[in-house]
Amino acid sequence: MGQEQNIILIGFMGSGKTSVGVKLSYRLRLPGEDTDKLIERREGRSISEIFADDGEEYFRQLETELLGELIGRGGTRIYSVGGGTPVRGENRRLLKQLGQVVYLKVSPETVYERLKEDATRPLLQCPDPLDRIRQLMEERREAYEACADIIIEADQTEMEDIINRIAKERETRKLLVINGPN
Repeated sequence: MGQEQNIILIGFMGSGKTSVGVKLSYRLRLPGEDTDKLIERREGRSISEIFADDGEEYFRQLETELLGELIGRGGTRIYSVGGGTPVRGENRRLLKQLGQVVYLKVSPETVYERLKEDATRPLLQCPDPLDRIRQLMEERREAYEACADIIIEADQTEMEDIINRIAKERETRKLLVINGPN
């Protein structure tokens, strides 16, 4: 099976990547990892601290380096990646190499409602977070869509339905790999 069976969850911050990753991990009995958490452990500091101390570009480089390492790793996993990870062209290529990319698409209003009390999001510490969310989502939309193998409208979709859809897509993909091209 290998890397082609990894599942990579992408989407804007607050889209549910981490929550879906944890539940999907239990459902499919696969280990799940969050790349932001891996970077925090490696750096010994939070994402907010990395942004404050070294800037966004430094953090984005850490993401790229980590993705390259994950490609060389054995085993099948579920990865949740940071919201800005797919913005870099190199990262989109690496994500697609790493496995099947699932884009959890949500509206700016949903993100705002989920994150309005969360002070740990450095990109949202501004006078008008909803406007900033809209702006960032529009800037990233094309990158997310270009990277995705599957797009799931996650705004009004129950968590269980999202998990079922991803599990079904994974099984279909496994069958295509086993049966080969038609």
